[in-house]
Amino acid sequence: MGFSTLELDPLEPGILRLTINRPKALNALSPEVIAELEEAVAAIAADAALRVLLVTGAGEKAFVAGADIAAMSQMTPLEGREFSNRALAVFRSLELLPIPVIALVNGYALGGGCELAMACDWIIASDKAQFGQPEVNLGICPGFGGTQRLTRLVGRARALELVCTGRQVKAEEAYALGLVNHVVPAADLLAKGLEQARLIAAKGPVAVKYAKHLVQRGQDLDLDNACQLEADVFGLLCATEDKAEGMRAFLEKRPAKFSGR
Repeated sequence: MGFSTLELDPLEPGILRLTINRPKALNALSPEVIAELEEAVAAIAADAALRVLLVTGAGEKAFVAGADIAAMSQMTPLEGREFSNRALAVFRSLELLPIPVIALVNGYALGGGCELAMACDWIIASDKAQFGQPEVNLGICPGFGGTQRLTRLVGRARALELVCTGRQVKAEEAYALGLVNHVVPAADLLAKGLEQARLIAAKGPVAVKYAKHLVQRGQDLDLDNACQLEADVFGLLCATEDKAEGMRAFLEKRPAKFSGR
């Protein structure tokens, strides 16, 4: 697919990298980037061969340094609301992809960049990464889901502190807060992402898909209903070819060859 602000690179069978490619603008999220992300995520959702998506930013300075301030400065209230709604919809569609989505944060992840990273399933950060929701410095609040996803990840009090002060946190503090899963040297970021992607790609794809669904859906249910949903999905997976192959391979002490059926 031809994009002017994104790159889609198949790294290995089943593993795709999506790169926000505006390094001169620190990969800022302009309306054009959001529109192209919408198109890219729809194409990724339709590709049954994919197992893992890695999301990163071009260059060494930034994952995404925020939304495009020059573009936002000219928006009317209605245009600002539409921009926010469109970004929210795109990030939600990214979050709901049926495959794991891992953010590889290589530098600044601020404002919309932090929100994009949080819309991924988890974050691997370079030791040079920095995170923050500095929108209050511009007289606005987060508009791409930051107040909601950050609260769910780090808790109400910590999220309020970060949002209301606009303070940036380095990778190690982000890890301590629970925002980041892993911190690695900058040179090892892609290797760590591929290591995890390969582990996932070797598992039963139907099982991975529904495990992700259970974690996401269960957050919105009480414990009894969430556990019943898990039991229902567990039973359904017992009807798959992957279940038969996985258990047969275990008993035969050999690697499983999953078909995704």
